[in-house]
Amino acid sequence: MSKSVRALLGAPVLLAALPAFAQEAPVRRDEIVVTAERLVEEAIQRVGETPGGANVVSAEDFDEKLAVSLRDALAFSPGIYAQPRFGQEVRLSIRGSGISRGYHMRGLTLLQDGIPINLADDNGDFQELDPAFLQHIEVFRGANALRFGASTLGGAINGVTPTGRSSKGFRLRVDGGSFDTLRGFASAGYADERGDAWLAIAGDRSDGDRDHARRKALRVNGNIGLRLSENVETRFYASAQTIRQELPGALTYAAVRAAPRSGNFANDQARDIDSLRLQNRTSITLGAGKLDVGVFLNAKQLHHPIYQLVDQKALDWGSYARLDQDFGTFGFTAGVTARFGDVASRRFVNVNGEQGAKTFAADQAARTIDAYAEARLRPVDRLTLIAGAVYTSGLRRQDQIFPALATGRTTFDQLSPKLGLLFEPGDGIQLYTNLSRSHELPGFIELAQISDFVPLDAQRGWTAEIGGRGRIGPLRFDLSLYRADLDGELLQYNTAPPTIPASTFNAGRTRHQGVELGLDVDLTAWARLRQVYQYSDFGFRDDAQFGDNRLPVIPEHFYRAELRVGGEAFHVAPSLEWTPRGAWADYANSFRTGGYILFGLSAEAKIEDRFTLFADARNLGGRKAAGDVSAVVQYAPASAIFTPVERRSVFAGVRAAF
Repeated sequence: MSKSVRALLGAPVLLAALPAFAQEAPVRRDEIVVTAERLVEEAIQRVGETPGGANVVSAEDFDEKLAVSLRDALAFSPGIYAQPRFGQEVRLSIRGSGISRGYHMRGLTLLQDGIPINLADDNGDFQELDPAFLQHIEVFRGANALRFGASTLGGAINGVTPTGRSSKGFRLRVDGGSFDTLRGFASAGYADERGDAWLAIAGDRSDGDRDHARRKALRVNGNIGLRLSENVETRFYASAQTIRQELPGALTYAAVRAAPRSGNFANDQARDIDSLRLQNRTSITLGAGKLDVGVFLNAKQLHHPIYQLVDQKALDWGSYARLDQDFGTFGFTAGVTARFGDVASRRFVNVNGEQGAKTFAADQAARTIDAYAEARLRPVDRLTLIAGAVYTSGLRRQDQIFPALATGRTTFDQLSPKLGLLFEPGDGIQLYTNLSRSHELPGFIELAQISDFVPLDAQRGWTAEIGGRGRIGPLRFDLSLYRADLDGELLQYNTAPPTIPASTFNAGRTRHQGVELGLDVDLTAWARLRQVYQYSDFGFRDDAQFGDNRLPVIPEHFYRAELRVGGEAFHVAPSLEWTPRGAWADYANSFRTGGYILFGLSAEAKIEDRFTLFADARNLGGRKAAGDVSAVVQYAPASAIFTPVERRSVFAGVRAAF
């Protein structure tokens, strides 16, 4: 590691330690009132500084649902395409990010409390972010995620956990229902004038709605905050997860329509994860702004019997610094995040889920450093001009040690600028436009295909966006129209002989354009309609193999609505999810899935002030349809690439606060 990199990594650590060595300042003795509602409002204010698609989702928006995954939590977040695969595995995409990936996650930066939980090569498993622990979720689509140093087409999703100040006392939740599902959650929070602490534990088990889809998980999250002075607070975070998930696999389209419950028992495929994340964040108030500095360590073990048994042990570490200042007519955000990671990657013959003979072994090392800055200028009242950029330096190296010695190495240097304009024509209404560049570095899943190291280029693109958000009387809206012209999108192509399976390569030119709309209407004092709609037009542009074909996986139109009727004491909420016409299954555009409508119903009733009963019913019509597709180059009827929509199910539970 070079001296410059060591200095960059160590600078935030030194800054974080400074308050401890400074002369102790008096701590305020008055009660510090911090509520979840106040923190959500502050997050919404940060969104209001963004000249593009962004929103905040409070836990209150999904706490009456069986929120197993981010799909349940983000169901009414504009611009997010989130479809369940099985258990807590979902297809998570923004603006067509990660279309080629039918497993894990790519094209998004996923954070918890501002710290990336993606590995250092940017691959990630969103199962580690359980909505049960979250106070709210911040969504920044595309280049609007620059404040987190994100540079991807999709943007960033930041899950924020409570503290002892925002969640005092004890909270309990128990829910369960169909498929022998049972979940439990308990948390405790404490705060005084000098500090606070919050601890939560959650357990989850289910047989799943398909054969060979059993899952169980145990998670612990907690944080401790200490006020070192009136202007300095340091907070330590810890989270541990143990996740066991059987994989039912994908089905043929005929099986999806006739027997969606079926699953694959061959080789006892599974994805078992044990992980531990530790981090520290020190916040220093500096006049009209704040400096956050911190360090983090993520340790993860993956036991993954699939076509072979994949065994990986990963250790990631890093540091970050983020400065926000607002002087009225001028403000800026600047920061750096440095991530380093080592992976011991091993593969073995899969003997019914157990380890057989070794087939592959390599040591992988990744480095990703993001430096970013954004300036905001308000030349006149109600108008803000924004300019910024993010620079990424990346390294990916693989030292193969079995079955033969081989080394592959590639480096990346990418700079993506951003220009934006934010205008407020009236109170509560914002109009915006921006032009930005994005870049995504390939991870080891793309670079280390089968056994060879393939030196792919970064995916790059320019995105133009226009839209607005706000409230007009009973109507709340969030609307973005975007067009992204990409070079080098990471997609699948046939290689010369037809017997060689499709591999990931850089495409030529592709275009992602569409509409992201969220529309809430207060029909009466006791009735509210929530709606989200997406129009997705993604395709090739004069490609040598696929011409101007549409890209597969994500349907052209997608609509979801929920009508909440009632008050705080009791309400019911019928809902529907509608895909008028399904997605293409292949790049050749030879087969398209059928559309579908799913109906659901949820309800909530408060018993006194401490207890709340809730129920959540899904797919009441028992519809059989394909909810997700793993793209292939050329579809065949025998292609097992489809995941069925959720089966009909009913869940119920109780929440308590003391």
